[in-house]
Amino acid sequence: MAKILIVEDNALNIKLFCDLLAAHGHEPNAVTDSRLALDAARQFSPDLVITDIQLPHVSGLELIRMLRKDDELSEVPIMAVTAYSTSEDEERIRAAGAQAYVSKPISVVRFAETVEQLLNQKDEPATDDSANDVSDGPGPGETGGEES
Repeated sequence: MAKILIVEDNALNIKLFCDLLAAHGHEPNAVTDSRLALDAARQFSPDLVITDIQLPHVSGLELIRMLRKDDELSEVPIMAVTAYSTSEDEERIRAAGAQAYVSKPISVVRFAETVEQLLNQKDEPATDDSANDVSDGPGPGETGGEES
């Protein structure tokens, strides 16, 4: 069971995210005021942070930057959930320090898959992405493949 902090100001989204996470065996904790999110994260010690980008007071982008600068929280994976969906928006979100980005309206399956991927990456040692490609070896005509 992972501890997951949700920073979201919309009550329906909070309910949806909490219900989905709890159904997958996780412990969600929601914060509706982004000004309180950093302190809540320090107290909760989450395994993952899920944050909206469009938040009043402290934007999700600024919150991500604050989490990345915090000694206790800098390594915690972050998933951004936002209505912004252009490639420039994704670049800004990832540049701020989020590892994943899910656009609204969310796909329940994509949301759950992304959460699990981030939690699994946290538990694994860092590797080159190409090392994670599944292959059963070279095929015919490829270097190391069967000879004709």
